[in-house]
Amino acid sequence: MKFKIASILAVSILISSCSTSQEIPASYSNIIKNESGELVFKNDDGTEFPLRKNDPTFTLEQMLGNPTGTEKGIILDFKNEEFRGQLHYGFINFEDAKHALPVYFKQTARIEGGKVEINIAEMSGKYDMINWEETGRGTLGFRVMASNGHFITDGRVNFKGKGPFEVDESLILGPFINQLTHNSVVISFRTLNESKCEIICDKKVFSDKKSTKVHEIKIEGLEANTTYPYTVEFGENKRSFEFKTAPTPGKRSNFTFSYASDSRAGKGGGERDIYGANFYMVKRIMAANSLHNVAFMQFTGDLINGYKTNGAEEALEYYNWFRAIEPFSPYLPTYVGMGNHEALMHQFNNGEEYGITVDQFPFETNSAEKLFADFVTNFSNGPKSEDGAIYDPYPKSKDFPPYDETVYSYTYDNVAVIVLNSDYWYAPSLAGNAKSSGGLHGYIMDNQLEWLKKEVQKFEEDANIDHVFMTQHTPCFPNGGHVRDDMWYNGNNDFRPFVAGKPLAKGIIERRDEILDIIINQSSKVRAILTGDEHNYAKTEVGPETIIYPVDYPLPKLKLSRTIYQINNGSAGAPYYAQEQTPWTPKVTGFSTQNVLVLFDVKGKQLSMRVINPDTFEDVDKLKLVE
Repeated sequence: MKFKIASILAVSILISSCSTSQEIPASYSNIIKNESGELVFKNDDGTEFPLRKNDPTFTLEQMLGNPTGTEKGIILDFKNEEFRGQLHYGFINFEDAKHALPVYFKQTARIEGGKVEINIAEMSGKYDMINWEETGRGTLGFRVMASNGHFITDGRVNFKGKGPFEVDESLILGPFINQLTHNSVVISFRTLNESKCEIICDKKVFSDKKSTKVHEIKIEGLEANTTYPYTVEFGENKRSFEFKTAPTPGKRSNFTFSYASDSRAGKGGGERDIYGANFYMVKRIMAANSLHNVAFMQFTGDLINGYKTNGAEEALEYYNWFRAIEPFSPYLPTYVGMGNHEALMHQFNNGEEYGITVDQFPFETNSAEKLFADFVTNFSNGPKSEDGAIYDPYPKSKDFPPYDETVYSYTYDNVAVIVLNSDYWYAPSLAGNAKSSGGLHGYIMDNQLEWLKKEVQKFEEDANIDHVFMTQHTPCFPNGGHVRDDMWYNGNNDFRPFVAGKPLAKGIIERRDEILDIIINQSSKVRAILTGDEHNYAKTEVGPETIIYPVDYPLPKLKLSRTIYQINNGSAGAPYYAQEQTPWTPKVTGFSTQNVLVLFDVKGKQLSMRVINPDTFEDVDKLKLVE
């Protein structure tokens, strides 16, 4: 995963100042610059609604702590003189455990005026379980807690010296296993300072091309289905891990992969809400993945609370989510997709609570899609954008956000996964006020739909692929919590995106049907739709006998030729939703508001599913998909 925070901060400052150099995408409507050059939304009656300026409470750059050495230890400076709180801190012994975590010291340190000192000197003798007194080196983990008891973030810093102490080059996030294939992998991580790092793997050295804080190093020339130890070298420090390459395509070996979504902050206090993410449940899910030896995990949307107007603040929430998976991420690939809570908004103040909200722009540097892409290292094999579609108002310019790393596909042995973005160009207020134009929650636009069709056909013709899964954040068939929207909108097909003030030709249910036709009627290999958004678990049988329309639906109805399942698992920690009644309710089974992890067991051409509670490890549900 990559973390281009410096560029995010720069663009966030540009946006908040309403620079007169900002170009307004032609895909929007009624958004203009006033006489002062400021962005406003102009209502039909001529009233101008200004951008709402929401100052961030915290940003990622602040919470990294800006560490410096002292005679007794390390000072962290959170660059906010009004910040008060507590700091929990302790050593991390990487020789003690595979998934090493901080062991917190017996006392905390008080944060005053935005600063705090960690006294390393007093963590000596019987408290020196990393042998720093002899080696003069060590790693500190810390947890920042506000004065109200709310956890803000976890951090990590390396030190050297025996007093006075210096801040050493630090691996502050990662490493992460990305883009795993049978003969290659991309390993990403972030360091405290700009540096040129190396990875030693298979007796070869792979390194950055230039000094950077954001490291993505590709390792190639590997053997299939082989475990490789690797060592990340940063400055004078190093840490060692291992990964396993995928089997040869079409080998049809036995393996398990997992699925979950919706881990934004939950209720219950403590680690269930570490500034935007349910840290506790994400760690439990990753531990369950390790216990069940999963080959990879797919996580599709609502990682964080999001819905921010400042990219630097939303970056902190992303950072916290990736810190939650981090004890396990050096060994296990985790592929992520976008949801509605990944929204990064321009919010115009029309007097209503949430205002008029659209995806931030410039799209290439500051949209929700770009911020998401800056935090992941997904495959880049999806469509480019919606530019060039029939509804593009000005084909010579870039009027839509990029799809890069938010829409993609990947394979593992005989399984293919197609990841869609059903919250693309998302305008949160569109369903209630379409005058701004923008993307609709749950809608797959034309260029993405065409790409999906080609991907399904490609895998249909691929003799190495037996099982295909399509995943998007929003259910085709919501069951509890989002019956009012997703791909249903209470059975109202009128809902659709607006481009440059004009509605698209197809409504939400028509577009849902086009997707179902592609993955069911035009495919024999798609086994399931993996969704979230609704904070519960349910499996829905989608086939010829499933009622999928409202009673008075006036448009042509799709006939389904075979049966697949929609597997909804939006229960990775967000607050729960109970079940609601829908036309397809008789085909819904296993509904649960417990936190769950879905495990798919692949045994050659056989495919089955297990559902477990990662908190208690009890069984929740099961299903045979292919005998």
